[in-house]
Amino acid sequence: MESGGQDINLNSPNKGLLAGTMTDVPVDSGASARAAAPEGLTPAEEEELRSELAKVEEEIGTLRQVLAAKERHCGELKRKLGLTPLDGLKQNLSKSWHDVQVSNAYVKTSEKLGEWNDKVTQSDLYLSASSTLEDWNEKLTQSEAYKKTQETLSQAGQKTSAALSNVGSVISRKLGDMRNSATFKSFEDRVGTIKSRMVGSRENSTDGLHSPSGAGDKPPQDNAPF
Repeated sequence: MESGGQDINLNSPNKGLLAGTMTDVPVDSGASARAAAPEGLTPAEEEELRSELAKVEEEIGTLRQVLAAKERHCGELKRKLGLTPLDGLKQNLSKSWHDVQVSNAYVKTSEKLGEWNDKVTQSDLYLSASSTLEDWNEKLTQSEAYKKTQETLSQAGQKTSAALSNVGSVISRKLGDMRNSATFKSFEDRVGTIKSRMVGSRENSTDGLHSPSGAGDKPPQDNAPF
C-alpha cells in the first residue's frame, strides 16, 4: 500500500524515508518547567517577584550559616568559662519568669486579683464575719472557764518545776548522807587496805626477781649416794 508516493511497508528497505520527512516541533524547556503566571501579573512583575524570592532565600541561607557559627562560638566561650548546660537552663528559666512578670497578661491578672481582694475585704459580709470572730475571741479570753484553765496550767507548771527541784535536792542529800555513813567508810577502808596489800605484794615479788644474790644464797645439793 502506498500513501502520497511513499512506501510505509515495515519490511520495505525505504521505511526510513518517512521519519526524514517529518517536521520537527520546537519545544521551549523554560516555558514547560515554569508554572503558569498567576492572574493579574504581567510577565515583568512575575520576573521581578521571582528575582526577589531568590534573593531572600539566599539571604536566609547566609543568615543560617552565620547563626550556626555564632552558636559554635557561644558554646566555646561557655566551655572556657566553665558554664554548664544547667546554668544555661537556670538563666533561661529566670529570664522566662521575668518576661512573664512584666507581661501584660500577668500585670492585668495581678491588678484584677488586687481589686477582688479589696472588694472582699471591704464587703459587709467580710467585715461582719471579722467583727463576730473578734467578739468571740474577746468573750472567750474573758470567760471564767478560760481564766481558770490558764491559772490551772500555770499552777501545774510551777508545781512540776518545784517537784523536780525537790527531787534533785533529795538525791543530792541522800548521796551525801551515804558517803558520810559508817558503813560506806568501813567499805572504803577495806578497799584501801586490799589495795595496799596488793601493791606491797607486787613490789616484793619484783624485788625478788631482780636480786643478784638470790640464787647464790641457797647451798648446792649433794646428789652423791651414801
